[in-house]
Amino acid sequence: MSELPSDSLPNCPECGGEFTYEDGPLLVCPSCAHEWSPNAAAADADDDVTRDANGNALSSGDTVVVIKDLKFKGGVVKGGTKVKNIRIVDGDHDIDCKIDGIGAMALKSEFVKKA
Repeated sequence: MSELPSDSLPNCPECGGEFTYEDGPLLVCPSCAHEWSPNAAAADADDDVTRDANGNALSSGDTVVVIKDLKFKGGVVKGGTKVKNIRIVDGDHDIDCKIDGIGAMALKSEFVKKA
């Protein structure tokens, strides 16, 4: 019935709970009720590549275009703004860059596309 032996089930990726169980094709954590696919979890662990809004891989030094107006304290970055020589970093805002007329800024990769 079970594809994975019970002693080899991974801990919950959300809360780290060790009492996960299988429910059909999914793994479930009884502590936080998080459900996930064991195949998707393995693919996510292998894929540490930063991707733009279209799914293209980004790397440091790339040029990107902002796809929508981004408001921030003190101004707006207009959609269509080209940003050169980005730097990929860890964190929620995974792109560090300098935008002409604004200065240093951190952007989320979901709001840019590769130029």
